[in-house]
Amino acid sequence: MDRSRILIADDALLAEAFKDLIEPDYQVIKVVTDGKTLLSAAAELKPDVVLMDMDMSLLNESEVGLELKKLLPATKIILLAMNDDPALASKALCQWSSGYLLKKSAETELNRAIGEVLRGHSYVTPSIAQKLIDEFIRTPHQSRAKELTARQRQVLQLLAEGHSMKEAAEILNIAVRTIAFHKYRIMEDFGLKTNSDLVRFAMREHLIPDV
Repeated sequence: MDRSRILIADDALLAEAFKDLIEPDYQVIKVVTDGKTLLSAAAELKPDVVLMDMDMSLLNESEVGLELKKLLPATKIILLAMNDDPALASKALCQWSSGYLLKKSAETELNRAIGEVLRGHSYVTPSIAQKLIDEFIRTPHQSRAKELTARQRQVLQLLAEGHSMKEAAEILNIAVRTIAFHKYRIMEDFGLKTNSDLVRFAMREHLIPDV
């Protein structure tokens, strides 16, 4: 019987470790190390499952995940994370991911996670699943918080990385006043007062590393 085809997107050393864990049950067709290469490889190879590091370089993981799901809606995506934040897991699972797996649990859970998503189920590392349940029990009817748009995420990421509004405008090929509009809308919508607040918010949204 043909083995399901897996594309791994992660640091090269970790990717090799994950490859060793899942072969020979599954066929690893390619290993990539950044978001842009992942999108082009996935479009060409059409894998059954993508194992994707949460911190994809060149594009942030949310943008890569959304683009990948739009490109290949039938492909299952498992997010490989160091972070056990249930809010991040919930957002990824709602928008584009079929699985959320802590890397430290990969040795015992990775093969099971792949099997579950291939059967059309979701898979979440049990410790995070419990946190998701606890949060739902505490606030079952809480309305969804405001969500950043794709353009707002791009603007926020560039500003938080230290680019000026003029530089961000040049990178995104839009007017400086449009950057300013997005910046101040983000600050108003999310109750941010200073540029330091903006940077901390970008960290919470996992657009820049939390240092």
